[in-house]
Amino acid sequence: MPSEHTYDSRRLRQWLRGDASGFSRRDLLKLTAAVGTLGATTAAGHPVDGTTATGPAAGADPAGPIVKPLPPDKFTVLGTNAEMRWSAMRDQGHLVPIDRFFVRNHTRTPIIDAGYWRLEVTGPGLRGGPASFSYRELRRLPAETITVPVECAGNARSYYTSQQGQTVTGTAWHLGAVGLARWRGVRLGTVLRRAGLSSRAVDVLPVGLDPHFVTGGVDLGPVRRPIPIRKALNDVLLAYEMNGEPLPPDHGHPVRLVVPGWIGIASIKWVGRIEVSDQPLFTPWNTQFYRLFGPTFPADGQPFDEQVVKSAFELDHEAVLPAGRPVRLTGRSWSAHGPIRTVEVSTNGGATWHRAHPIGPGTGWQRWEITVRPSTPGRTELLARATDVRGNTQPDTATYNTLGYLFDAVVRHPVTVA
Repeated sequence: MPSEHTYDSRRLRQWLRGDASGFSRRDLLKLTAAVGTLGATTAAGHPVDGTTATGPAAGADPAGPIVKPLPPDKFTVLGTNAEMRWSAMRDQGHLVPIDRFFVRNHTRTPIIDAGYWRLEVTGPGLRGGPASFSYRELRRLPAETITVPVECAGNARSYYTSQQGQTVTGTAWHLGAVGLARWRGVRLGTVLRRAGLSSRAVDVLPVGLDPHFVTGGVDLGPVRRPIPIRKALNDVLLAYEMNGEPLPPDHGHPVRLVVPGWIGIASIKWVGRIEVSDQPLFTPWNTQFYRLFGPTFPADGQPFDEQVVKSAFELDHEAVLPAGRPVRLTGRSWSAHGPIRTVEVSTNGGATWHRAHPIGPGTGWQRWEITVRPSTPGRTELLARATDVRGNTQPDTATYNTLGYLFDAVVRHPVTVA
């Protein structure tokens, strides 16, 4: 099974050679001319200053980009996005409740009636022409349930600036652009085979029904990002339930993709069409966005590897801890490379470290706890450092890239002891 990094590297080479279908280098030059250099453009479709996200989306909610309530004790609102507050996850169990699950929107949440929705499967990678599935037909197919996280590639982006003093573009996430849920649906492979998959199929392109994304006056169309046929036939899910409930609008109702092990942009929400191609496919979301640019990377960008190791305290920044009394600290650590093996915690800015105790299963992420007794009043920093089963450990400093992806350094969590 090809990793996302292997697939993306191959597609980048093909795109640079001009073997492009869907989005060419000429398209990139036009887009770059409209919105400026790569460093001044967007991180995965975030509009640059002065631009707007517009476009056709019948049924889009005119009241705002997100439908569900966003109480400030559960979310930090960042434009069209909403970041989960980690303090809202304390003692919440293994999964993230729907009312706390982060929202990543390129434009706004569309309101779609499942009774009228259809999934259109098209393209030269099919044997006998287009196929179509209603919501009811999809739910009658063999179902499967998986528990996997979805994480934005820019999760923790803000720490490039606040901790490392480096300028990056894109939504200034802290650590709350990640969520673990139990997803139920039908395997994408089941649907593709029923549609009449050809042996010539190369790439699969799911297309969302959210409004077109426009930046710098250039309409990039709906959000879409290709995946290779081997991955599509392996473990990708067309999900219609989340934590035992029908998908809410903000999380992809009626149907979304869930792509285990790949960055969040691959798990397209509000899927309405799937193109099956007999040649490599390209979009702005796998050519200009979601690549690593910067002084240590190639000029045309470096494809992503898997997501990285991260840890978060279930505690607000600037929390006050009582001096001289036991304090139970809790948190979660996760890695796309596999389960977490150990978590260490420092309550004095990294001078000393102590092993945290795991809580519950390690599926998707590892919950942990540690009891400490802060003794010295004043400001200090809590640190959590995780190591996964493959030996990947959070470093002191993350490798800089201009779009602020894959921040894996230990996050310095400020508190006051009083």
